[in-house]
Amino acid sequence: MSYMRGDLLTRMRKLVKGLARPEPRWLKALERAPPVTFPRPEGKIKTLVLPEDVYVTKFNRIHPDSLYHDAIKISGFDPPPARVFAWRVLELKEQGVDEDVAMAVADNEYRDREEGPKKKAYKELKEIARSEGRKPPPNPYPSAIKEIQAEEKKYVMDRLHNPKVIEIANKMKEERDRMLRDRAAGQR
Repeated sequence: MSYMRGDLLTRMRKLVKGLARPEPRWLKALERAPPVTFPRPEGKIKTLVLPEDVYVTKFNRIHPDSLYHDAIKISGFDPPPARVFAWRVLELKEQGVDEDVAMAVADNEYRDREEGPKKKAYKELKEIARSEGRKPPPNPYPSAIKEIQAEEKKYVMDRLHNPKVIEIANKMKEERDRMLRDRAAGQR
């Protein structure tokens, strides 16, 4: 009876009073010692808001690529970089630093930690390849968006060159043209 409003006792009283149901044996005993009623929450349950959530959203606005790279690892112990950024901003604000300055400092620390070693290593690889007269290697640390686009590229190319897909697209165009002609003929 969880889909009904009210508790069991009041529902059964109404059914018995309206002669919809015969009075069960347990109703009088339940009326003498009614079950405990727990207060219900009023309205919606409030969402849990942490003090660093504001800075996490600002971080995600500044670094949209990090959303793809920094998925929450449930079994991992390392917090996502957005949380680390937010904690650093809060730590600096506690020390009396202005919010904008604290965000700039935390952002510089993030860039140094995340991008610094990767870019330096790739830069050295490119220099070595150029000095040897070879083509530089592909970037091992492309942006997440470019990685996703590279994965989707085969489907885009498939759409343009696969005969089955082209045939389906042509049938859809013919159906649309036929429907537009029928609609135009019906309006005359």
